[in-house]
Amino acid sequence: MNAAPPRETPAVRTAVVSDDIADLACIYQPDVNLCLIRREPEPAILRFVGGLLKRGDAIESSQTLSVEHFDFSSLLPEYRALEGHDPWWRDVARLTVAFCDLFETGSVGLRLRTLNQAMCPRFHVDFVPCRLVCTYGGLGTEWLADDEVDRSKLGLAGSKGLADEDSGLILGRVRAMPAHAVALMKGATWAGRDYPGVVHRSPRPTSEQPRRLLLTLDLVL
Repeated sequence: MNAAPPRETPAVRTAVVSDDIADLACIYQPDVNLCLIRREPEPAILRFVGGLLKRGDAIESSQTLSVEHFDFSSLLPEYRALEGHDPWWRDVARLTVAFCDLFETGSVGLRLRTLNQAMCPRFHVDFVPCRLVCTYGGLGTEWLADDEVDRSKLGLAGSKGLADEDSGLILGRVRAMPAHAVALMKGATWAGRDYPGVVHRSPRPTSEQPRRLLLTLDLVL
């Protein structure tokens, strides 16, 4: 990462919510731990993701890639016949290039998966420096504003086994990332040290939106 680590962590971190993809760079501000960029999806991408999710297939693809040499058209090759596959993989390529440019790296860990249940149902902080998340279809990741969470209640020890809604962890409202939005979330090892990253969890599926297609990008250390 191209910014010097802050000498101290601000007492309260804030979220930047924007419609401008350039605002992802705000992640380097010491008092920001989440950048959420809302986007209007291309109709072709909506058709592709909708068709993919209706098929009900389980998708789990994880790889470390060199952004300069990777052929993004090779993503999910079994779905090339679905309308919108090309616009979709081009969007994944744009996000990956933007992520690598932002952190001045040529390699990235890319993961695609379909989910029909909450993968991480309890609020938590990722043990990574920073993660990009984009839900292409279905319900988006849920998160808590930094001043609306009691971090002492995180984990089984802090919650005493109680559900998030009963443990006292949630001090405000639970927020949800819109589908197709791009989020950069600082994790517990931001700047190589113990950091109070974004508190978030997977959404519980509903009968109206039972499945989701999730893209995550991680720094390769």
